[in-house]
Amino acid sequence: MRWKRPVAISTASPVRLCFRLEEPTAGASTGKDTWQVSYLLQPHNDRSLLVPLADLWTAKKGAAGALKHLGPKPKEYVLVSLGQASGISPHVAASLKGPAPNGFLCDTKAAHEFLTQTAPALEQAGFGVMLPAWWTRTGTKLRPVVRAHVESPKFAASGGLSLDAIVEFNWEASLGDARMSIKDLLALAKLKAPLMQIRGQWVEVNADEIAAAVAFWKKKATETATVRDIIHMALGGQETTHGFAFGGVEATGWIQDFLKQLEGKAAFEELPAPASLSATLRPYQVRGFSWLSFLRQWGLGACLADDMGLGKTIQTLTLLLQGWEANGKKPSLLICPTSVVNNWVQEAARFAPGLPVMVHHGITRKKDASFEKIAPQHALVISSYGLLQRDVSLFGTIAWGGVILDEAQNIKNPETKQAKAARAITADFRIALTGTPVENNVGDLWSIMEFLNPGFLGSQAEFRRRFFIPIQTGRDPEAPDKLKRLTGPFVLRRVKTDKTIIADLPDKVERKTVCHLTKEQASLYAAVLKDLEKVLAEVDGIQRKGIILATLSKLKQVCNHPAQFLGDNSAIPDRSGKLSRLTDMLEEVVEAGDKALVFTQFKEMGDILKVHLQETFGREMLFLHGSVTKNQRDKMVERFQTGSSAPPIFILSLKAGGTGLNLTNANHVFHYDRWWNPAVENQATDRAFRIGQHKNVLVHKFLCVGTLEDKIDAMIERKKEVADTVVGSGEAWLTELSNAEIKDLFALRKEALED
Repeated sequence: MRWKRPVAISTASPVRLCFRLEEPTAGASTGKDTWQVSYLLQPHNDRSLLVPLADLWTAKKGAAGALKHLGPKPKEYVLVSLGQASGISPHVAASLKGPAPNGFLCDTKAAHEFLTQTAPALEQAGFGVMLPAWWTRTGTKLRPVVRAHVESPKFAASGGLSLDAIVEFNWEASLGDARMSIKDLLALAKLKAPLMQIRGQWVEVNADEIAAAVAFWKKKATETATVRDIIHMALGGQETTHGFAFGGVEATGWIQDFLKQLEGKAAFEELPAPASLSATLRPYQVRGFSWLSFLRQWGLGACLADDMGLGKTIQTLTLLLQGWEANGKKPSLLICPTSVVNNWVQEAARFAPGLPVMVHHGITRKKDASFEKIAPQHALVISSYGLLQRDVSLFGTIAWGGVILDEAQNIKNPETKQAKAARAITADFRIALTGTPVENNVGDLWSIMEFLNPGFLGSQAEFRRRFFIPIQTGRDPEAPDKLKRLTGPFVLRRVKTDKTIIADLPDKVERKTVCHLTKEQASLYAAVLKDLEKVLAEVDGIQRKGIILATLSKLKQVCNHPAQFLGDNSAIPDRSGKLSRLTDMLEEVVEAGDKALVFTQFKEMGDILKVHLQETFGREMLFLHGSVTKNQRDKMVERFQTGSSAPPIFILSLKAGGTGLNLTNANHVFHYDRWWNPAVENQATDRAFRIGQHKNVLVHKFLCVGTLEDKIDAMIERKKEVADTVVGSGEAWLTELSNAEIKDLFALRKEALED
């Protein structure tokens, strides 16, 4: 039982053995400095007392008082403990070859090894370890940081400030708070030591990183760039692949002032609205208009991403009015969905009656020389996304003051002809208006930013590598902050629910309305699942995706109404739990004198709803869908908004009526069937929940319990934290699930049928 003796000695001892690392004596670091690790004894009952082992071995008189605290056999304890420590550290083992070990000397490399490897191992073994204060503080490892130092160029009184101005800048380096000259860095690089004394302070450094900084500095001590490139660099747009940290930009003069304003560290000037504006802007709208003007002044693109209903239109019209009166009357091109062309015309006439507006739409639109002659006479030329790609060469003949995209999420796919056409139009400034700058995933942001400020987020491949993949996979927790810093100065987003923005807008209350299937619906649902099970295991690739999406559509139709799924024009009443619930709720809405919007993604279901609700209420029902002409659409909206005898219920297809319309007469919004993207649903809801709404808005989202609808709803709720979006675009993401996951998702559960 010899192994028990060392354990017994250590347990019984009133002291513990400590190891203290001591720095070299004061003086410049040479790379060959001598460090010392001293051995000490520390009583358990008095941690302030430290007795060097040299005192123990020599039993000096001065240490006699202290030795009383070390117990009856301190030397035996020390030898046993050093023997244990020798298994951890070769340096301790070597020191035991002497007659009275009291420590050891080592070079800087060994000291670094003691700090990083030996000390933690000794502590874990129960020994005391004492390290220099600079090591135990946080942030002791210093990376060389290289930053660009920019002196603002001076401009002649007649000149202007331009982001295309060429400026010269110098690269500067630092370690911690200490600025380093190239001579300092060269000296440190030659030492090749892991610990260095910088300005009298020992720090841990990486010799390879210092060498990389020296090599970079030798090549690029002084460079030139445009101010635009300097901004890109200052916001973190430049990747550092040189082996050292990039510390951003340090500027002076007007470049420094501009960077502070851009990053929100200093206020930009709030401008008075033009006297010719026929409206009083709210305070947040003044800030929005002034922000747009600030970025326009510098030729930078801006994304106004306010919530639907906060007045993106009036803020934009104010900017255009100011520009038309001040910048030599250059026209601006506005591209928007066809459904809101008339809305822009009406809003311009209402708020900026002095602004000449031209609509470029329809078969009678001006072309060729007549367009080139007439368009410049107008402050605002309004056209649609449908014509953007068709007439892009015509648009290219005009020197535009600005180009504006309303509902800019229409160019979220950068490969579409619409997106490419938008990027091809040249203008002095660019603006994107959207309530959902990130509709499905952060990839949407690249396309909008590439339109606004080309090249700012790098190529699409670079963006995927730096931001999209790390953010979507959660691989890099810093990636979202880096992206926000790079894009934040060009995106302004305010939300209606923020009472500091707007205090007089009513509340929006969202509710899930749970419905059950009828027996007929449950039978049809089970039949669809049976058909799927027969083929799912036998197909793959595109065919598998097609079958899954087709099954999804069938199941949603079954949940809506058997007549929609069967397509047989059969009887409507009493066959759908969802329709029965909607009818009951709408009866309460109409009885209370309220109005409602009912959204469905299926035109066929809209037809069924219209027939059923007209028969139920004995009144005409409005139904807006993709086949409705622009004139008919405008008349429907006007009737619903202004007519005293207008139908109380407005049925809309989600795609045709989900954006751009102002329907504040409604204070109930029903989502009869779900589009699996909250951003799209929220846009539809905002037809009613916007400025001009004086009542609380109740939002009812229908789903059939025990079916795919409540399963997918639960999945969406879990995914909402990712930029308030869903797992993918539309419903295609479902096809990436495994067969087992698909079966579980689509399964019909017993709670689907009402008891």
